[in-house]
Amino acid sequence: MLPQEPIEPTPDDNADTAGTSPAGAPPEDVAHPRRIRSFVRRAGRTSIGQQRAIDELGPRFMLPYAPGPLDIAATFGRTAPTILEIGCGMGETTAHIAQLRPQDDFLGCEVHEPGVGALLKQIGERGLGNVRIFQHDAVEVVAHMLTEQSLDGVHIFFPDPWHKKRHNKRRLVQPPLIKLLATRLKTGGYIHCATDWEEYAHQMVEVLRGEPALENTSSAADGFAERPDYRPVTKFERRGVRLGHGVWDVVFRKK
Repeated sequence: MLPQEPIEPTPDDNADTAGTSPAGAPPEDVAHPRRIRSFVRRAGRTSIGQQRAIDELGPRFMLPYAPGPLDIAATFGRTAPTILEIGCGMGETTAHIAQLRPQDDFLGCEVHEPGVGALLKQIGERGLGNVRIFQHDAVEVVAHMLTEQSLDGVHIFFPDPWHKKRHNKRRLVQPPLIKLLATRLKTGGYIHCATDWEEYAHQMVEVLRGEPALENTSSAADGFAERPDYRPVTKFERRGVRLGHGVWDVVFRKK
């Protein structure tokens, strides 16, 4: 997901989530209607081009949510390493990586329709065949549709930092979700997180270090990794760097 201003919860959103379990709840809590979510559904405008991409390419590249195991090989028509991306934003990074790594297949989760349309438009323009999209809550997709040891990697790029302390509980990267993702990874599979919010970056390292099934790929004392070549520098990231903002990558591997 591309960097963005943190979104303040609406009064209704607060009422629906007060006193519930944290984002990234384990499978038995995922379906609970009062689970705190790490996102707010925006009412952003879908452009004509994005809507056309949804209408024309959606039937082929969008996957319906259904609480049952996804046959990944049948979905892509081949057996290949499979990477899950949680929060595709406007799809530029997802499409770039998918084009750079044609030998891999990518499952993207994005709840916002303009982002889904933008990614589908990129798929059409780049002629990509190795991307499929869920327009659904990624936590529920992981818990109910992805089987254990079915993934070779997970990408979580620039999730909403929920920068106010009282909203930290809404952050996506929390121990229950990381524990769940670790069960879905094959041995040697990786989780790659990136953020431009330093305090959240340190939390990411702490949370991933706390999962016994994972090990840090970086030997640096602070736990941060060099940006892998496959992750492009977005225009938002370049602007942030010009303004003196940092960007931190965290890459852990399943033992």
